[in-house]
Amino acid sequence: MDFIDHLIPDSSLRYPFIALLFIVIFIILVLIFNFIIKKWRIRVRKSKSHIDDFIIRMFRIPGIWIIFSVLLNIFSSLLQEDTRTFDVLQKISRILLIITLGWLVVQVIRGTFRYWQNKLDINNPNNLEARKRLTQMSMVERITIIIVSFIFLSIALMTIDSVRQLGVSLLASAGVAGIIIGFAAQRSFGQIFSGIQIAFTQPVRLDDVVVIEGEWGRIEEINITYAVVKIWDERRLIVPIDYFLNNPIQNWTRATSNILGTVFLYVSYDLPLEPLREELARIVKDDPNWDGRVQNIQVTESKQWYKEIRVLVSSSDSSRNWDLRVAVREKLIDFINLYYPGSFAKINALGTDRKEVSVTDE
Repeated sequence: MDFIDHLIPDSSLRYPFIALLFIVIFIILVLIFNFIIKKWRIRVRKSKSHIDDFIIRMFRIPGIWIIFSVLLNIFSSLLQEDTRTFDVLQKISRILLIITLGWLVVQVIRGTFRYWQNKLDINNPNNLEARKRLTQMSMVERITIIIVSFIFLSIALMTIDSVRQLGVSLLASAGVAGIIIGFAAQRSFGQIFSGIQIAFTQPVRLDDVVVIEGEWGRIEEINITYAVVKIWDERRLIVPIDYFLNNPIQNWTRATSNILGTVFLYVSYDLPLEPLREELARIVKDDPNWDGRVQNIQVTESKQWYKEIRVLVSSSDSSRNWDLRVAVREKLIDFINLYYPGSFAKINALGTDRKEVSVTDE
């Protein structure tokens, strides 16, 4: 401070000079830091490991904040005569340092979980175990980040005299438990507990094929309070996480991805079934979407003017089964029209009008 007083005798210019000096030194240090990061990045590009890249990304932003915090702490000592300003700058410096350290810890947690998750291959058709682990790890990661953020926020609050007691209470185990129990009755915090329950009981998992609200899709994300379902036409259905616990849903891949699909045809009574069975066997034999387990045709209903036949085919997953059912439906319709024209059901209305029955599937 004596150096500043000697250099700037006029007290009215002292604070602007200190602020300007702070900004200049901060910019210089940041430029040096970015230069080091740039050189480091060039070197790690030659490495096959992704850990180096992660470390650079992790330290770049907090590194700047640490420079700012340390520099602020140093320059605040030049203002010790102004007690109030000195105290405020010291508190800001400590809070920034705590928040930066907390951010670093959160990034380390994210990097660790990403490293574990990258070892899981959900692109494999037999990915049930991988999806179970990935669902659990995703939920544990989010909960861990919330807890760590909560702890560092509490520590930051403890540096402020007026709210120090609040920070101490938040860190106390009884206080934390009391807050969690108190808020659990609220819907938003109840969602968090639903998320934890889903992560470990797993009525649904990531990449499960589900039918929700009449929409067919895959579980794309499972967050703490909501899940994202990717609908077959690439829309996204956002579902509250407790929906899976409070409502019945169809999970087509709960234990295995194998699935049976049906096609219904409505035909006249004089249409023989054996030629259709032979044609179905020929169709599925040449179709790569058939898994070789099930293919048959049965009469499942008889009405006054027509009979209902059900075509049942199996596939290794729902996407393949959809394509298989489409192919079977098209080829059976063409086969009937070619070899048994007029065999699709027609209903006599009042003895005169004739109305065709549509083809449906499930």
